[in-house]
Amino acid sequence: MNARAGEQPGQRGWVAALRTFARPPLTVLCELCGEPLDGTHPHLVEMEQNALRCCCRACALLFGNQQNARYKRVPENVRWLREFHLSDEQWDALAIPIGIAFFYRDSAAQRVIAMYPGAAGALQSSLDLSAWDRLVADNPVLETLEPDVEALLVNRVDGAREYFRVPIDQCYALTGVIRARWRGLSGGVDAWRAIHACFAALKVGERLPEGVPHA
Repeated sequence: MNARAGEQPGQRGWVAALRTFARPPLTVLCELCGEPLDGTHPHLVEMEQNALRCCCRACALLFGNQQNARYKRVPENVRWLREFHLSDEQWDALAIPIGIAFFYRDSAAQRVIAMYPGAAGALQSSLDLSAWDRLVADNPVLETLEPDVEALLVNRVDGAREYFRVPIDQCYALTGVIRARWRGLSGGVDAWRAIHACFAALKVGERLPEGVPHA
């Protein structure tokens, strides 16, 4: 099978490996109308609760495209930001305690939120807003992130320098992978294999498969 455009040799192997980390699908219902959902379904952010809701495509269209509405639809496209610039000094200024983090604009709080995954789920980190402003100046793409539903996802684990524009549900799916598989202080081989598989999938524009537990 030929690799996709922009895909590096061996990446499809990682994408296939990611499927093995998805749990057997459970019966999931639309949280708005109760309709059974298929293996890949949209999500809405409930603005007042700042919570992700699983939904069918009909409800996503009906409730997710209304202005000043209770819900906001989460987009589905994943984009690897190959030209993104983040120096080691800029990363240190953001004061994230681990090598994986995601950043999104919270419209209710009217500020950028920094989160990082851990064994207990997604944790919020204090963010130096001046450091973030300098990062935006170097990377104007950050100004186009849709508030509440899109995020910058950063991977700087084991020397990686990878940056992605992703739907917010993908950040919590990755957090769910880590929470479900992390063992002890170092995480364990299974957890790190799953983390690397997740980022390999995102690099070729794949969404994390349904069945990976959300945080």
